[in-house]
Amino acid sequence: MIVYMDTSVVLSRLLGQKNALEPWGGWDKVLTSVLTSVEFLRTIDRLRLENNIDDRERTELHGSFRVLWETMCRVPLAESILRRAAEPFPTVLGTLDALHLASALIGAQDLESPPCILTHDEQLARAASAMGFEVAGTT
Repeated sequence: MIVYMDTSVVLSRLLGQKNALEPWGGWDKVLTSVLTSVEFLRTIDRLRLENNIDDRERTELHGSFRVLWETMCRVPLAESILRRAAEPFPTVLGTLDALHLASALIGAQDLESPPCILTHDEQLARAASAMGFEVAGTT
């Protein structure tokens, strides 16, 4: 199975949150946007500055993320993705989610079948589903 993983799934898994996606792994290919790295690192830095994690936890999270990041096929924020993210979607969608969905759409163009969208974000899940994607990770 080929999947597109957004940042919410990465964060919930690496932070050990109750909503972490199960089962984990065993995918043939994992796509994600380069945006995932920015979102992940900004969130971890914010958690550290708010004293929700300490320096040791920050270092461990960065290491775990680097390992996961190396296994993922990263979709660059190309002009075509920025253009598609600026176009209308069938449901309400924020900017970062629009960038993720556009990345999934364009990143999947050369695939035999569309990826399953892995997200914990309700708006992204709703928009992806409305566009015909299989979605996992939301309740």
